Amino acid sequence: MDTLIGKTYAITGGNSGIGFATAQQLVRRGARVAILGRDEQTLAATQRDLGTAVLVQRGDVTRPDELRQFFSATAHQFGRLDGLFVNAGMAAFAPIDAVTAEHITSLLAVNFNGAYYTIQQALPLLRSGAAIVLNSSMYTALGMPGSSIYTASKAALESLARTLSAELVERGIRVNAIGPGNIQTPLYSRLGMTAGELEAAATAEAALIPLRRFGYADEAARAVVFLLSPDSSYVLGETLVVDGGRSRL
Repeated sequence: MDTLIGKTYAITGGNSGIGFATAQQLVRRGARVAILGRDEQTLAATQRDLGTAVLVQRGDVTRPDELRQFFSATAHQFGRLDGLFVNAGMAAFAPIDAVTAEHITSLLAVNFNGAYYTIQQALPLLRSGAAIVLNSSMYTALGMPGSSIYTASKAALESLARTLSAELVERGIRVNAIGPGNIQTPLYSRLGMTAGELEAAATAEAALIPLRRFGYADEAARAVVFLLSPDSSYVLGETLVVDGGRSRL
């Protein structure tokens, strides 16, 4: 891969999981990274781990004013952007007869509305030749019970990858998505399951994956960095699935 020295990227939810792993890889290749997150402790740890090559700021993607402040700070410190990883998201699952208005509203507010607001606020900073990557999910290719709202919110991002590709191509901006499968990230700890339930669920899920294991955040991050970098200069409107073959074999 080519060096990314002199390039600048922004990542929402870049203080944990795939977002943090992506930030690590970008910094290793010489890039500067602006990170937005909600957890002050992990943001502080991210700053310590990645040093002066990163700007970290607390903010909520569902609040356009906080996104505006984040990108203003990014422009002040780094100037324009070469790429944007729209990574912040949440997961919640329920069968259709248990889904509430709050369940629908909260998932769409973060996973779709937040993604859309993020792109809107970042757009003035994205230079010609820049890339946007949206974090979708392998579940858009599966009919998993209990995932209807979560999967719909992620399928909407894959639609955005195509429609915004058509809309922004004349500005020289490419838009793609990744579709991670079962990746070992802190997301699973937020599902409200006990340790025993998580272990049982992980064992059952791993048995369905052709590679017979969960993926690592670094493995998903390499796909993101590829789509953000000039290495993918002829890739447009695609969803790159990173799921160990789960949804394909």
